[in-house]
This record gives sequence, C-alpha cells and structure tokens, in this order.
Amino acid sequence: MQLENIGYGYMPRAVYATDPGRSRGRLVPETESLTRTPFQRDRDRIIHSNAFRRLKHKTQVFVAHEGDHYRTRLTHTIEVAQIARALARALRLDEDLAEAVALVHDFGHTPFGHAGEDGLNRVMADYGGFDHNAQTLRIVTALEHRYARFSGLNLSWETLEGLAKHNGPLSGRHAPGKTVPEAVADYCRQFDLAIETFAGPEAQCAAIADDIAYNAHDIDDGLRAGLITLCQLEDVGLTAGLIARIRAAWPGLDTARCGYELVRHQITVMIEDVIREAQMRLAMLAPQSVADIYAADRALVSFSAPMSGQEKELKAFLYKNLYYHEKVQEHRQSGERIVEELFGAYMNDTAQMPEEWQKNVSALTPKAHARHVADFLSGMTDHYAIREYQRLFDCKADLF
Repeated sequence: MQLENIGYGYMPRAVYATDPGRSRGRLVPETESLTRTPFQRDRDRIIHSNAFRRLKHKTQVFVAHEGDHYRTRLTHTIEVAQIARALARALRLDEDLAEAVALVHDFGHTPFGHAGEDGLNRVMADYGGFDHNAQTLRIVTALEHRYARFSGLNLSWETLEGLAKHNGPLSGRHAPGKTVPEAVADYCRQFDLAIETFAGPEAQCAAIADDIAYNAHDIDDGLRAGLITLCQLEDVGLTAGLIARIRAAWPGLDTARCGYELVRHQITVMIEDVIREAQMRLAMLAPQSVADIYAADRALVSFSAPMSGQEKELKAFLYKNLYYHEKVQEHRQSGERIVEELFGAYMNDTAQMPEEWQKNVSALTPKAHARHVADFLSGMTDHYAIREYQRLFDCKADLF
C-alpha cells in the first residue's frame, strides 16, 4: 500500500475525482446553494426524504422485532456510508458524493428484504418485473413529493448515475447481459445516465462498501442469533486467519468479544485490500479525469484477486449457513407470501389503498396499474405491511 498517497482529509482531491464544480447538473435546473456543493445538497435531500426514514423499519436479514440489536436496512445503510467515505477519503475522491450514493442505494428495497423483492418480482412478471435498484431511481426521480417545482429529489447527474450503475454498467459490452430495467431505460430518455460505462469512482466506493459492510455485519448478527458459530467460521479462509490472530493476541477471550473483534478486523483487512488494489489499478490506468474512469474497461475500486476469492468463499458460507438457515427461511417464506397476497388484494380492489393512492387509477393501463401498486407496496415498512395484511385478511395470528 502506498501510504504517501493515502488521503487523510488534508490533501486536495485527485485529478480523477468527481469535481462538484463541474457537475453535469440536474434534470430541473436550480440555483446552486451558497453554502453546499451539489453533492452535499444531494446527501441532505436523501437524508430528509421519507424513503430514508422508512429504512428504519425494513428488514436486512432478521426481522426487526426479533431483537433490538440486529441490523435494519437503515443501520446497514449507515455502515455502508461510513465505509464508503473512508475509501473515498483514502483515494482522495469526493467524500460527499460517495456518501450520497451509499445513503440512497437501498431506497428501493421492499419490506422483508430480498424475500419481499422476490415475491414482488414474481407477481410483477407480466408487467415488467421488479428490481430494487430501478425502484430506487423511481423513488428519487418521481415518487418523493416534497418539493413544489418537481417530483422526486432532483438529484445531480453524478448521484443518479452512481445509484443506477454502482454495481457496474447496465448495457454494452461490460454489462452482465440482463435486460435494462424499464424504469432506468425510461429515465435515461429524459436524462442520459450513460449506463453503458462504469460508474464514477465514488459510486464504486459505495458499491464495494456495501459488500464489506454486509459480509461483516451479517456475521455479527448471525453469531448473535446463534445461527452460526466461531467454530464454523474457523473453516472459512478469511475468517479462520483472523480468528487465529485474535485468539493468539487475547487467550481466553470470551466468545462474544471474539466475535466483535472478528468483525472489526475483517472490515479493516477488506478496506485495506481495496485501497491497495485501487491504488494499483489507478497507477496502471493513470486517469487524468473522471472521464477516464467512466471509459475504463473494468472497475477500479475493487478487491484484489486473492481477497475476491476469499470473499466469494465467505458469501457461499453465509448463504448456506445463514441466509438459507431454517429459521431465516421461515421468515422469508412468510414475507414473500405477505407481499404477494397484498399485491393481489390491491390489484383487485384499489379502494383498499390509501386515498392519495386511489387518484386517477381507473385511467391507468393494466401495466401502469400494476406498477402503481408495486410503488405503494415496495415503499412499505415491515410493520406497515404486517398491519395491512392483518387488516385485509383478518389474520390475527403472529405472522413471524
């Protein structure tokens, strides 16, 4: 690692950082703030949105009522933002843009986490499907109604392109081959987000921060729940070495503290690996502006090959032992069922939706009607979805 090139907040931005003074602007032009950069303004709008507050009561892995200390979608988001800022600072990028993309990246998640998304995607199959990243774009460009001049948050181009493709290009030769979600394609006809290129470096920091955060905190939550053990993690390459190091330094350390130390050490080694690998890739490319990063043939903020292999092994372990654990699967099946049945109920009787969601629905095509219902349903918190299910189906029993 080139320590002399690491930013600690004292050095100017790198030449390849996204320059807020050269932002491509907003779909609806606005007078710029006297006291904030465009990306700081985006961050503030994101934090003050309804969608951000709803993350508090949306599932990450464990449903919130299972315990006060399990991550929710909001606490996960805060952890991602913290890591994204740390990476952006080290690489001398724009920290505010990295933070903004990190804070907004999960807005489109349904209640009950990925289970709810799978359920909603299934019932929306004949109407264009459902994708939480595309839904995030819909929320910040249309569904938030906080401003007099426009719908959505009217975020800057750089924040929008970052949230749209922080996981990589959506079209072109570097895309994974999936169809571009309709919501993204439709918006790009108004405001081209260049979805065929890689995202800017700050959005890449947010994307890798997401992986670092959930790999670590899902271990923390899994240990707390008793669904995985430190003994099991001693058979996984990345965590085995860290546990051995912790036990050598602190013989006799209790299991709970050993788990906390593991999570802390894991985040550190993954962040340092990303910084080291990004420095190497940046040195090879020698970008002279952010445009060179957009045009690159690979992501520049990434794990090294050895760490990537270890991270994939860890993910496989978590899928097998945590995400597909019998207890988690029971909740997953309940979440999918609730979302699917709520969708059917609202499609059959729009009058069951709140009054503000009933306006002009009769004029919609079947496809637009389904998307309207999906917009309402995906914005629900876990608690609200459970209450609605109990109201509509007179279900008095505990659902989880």
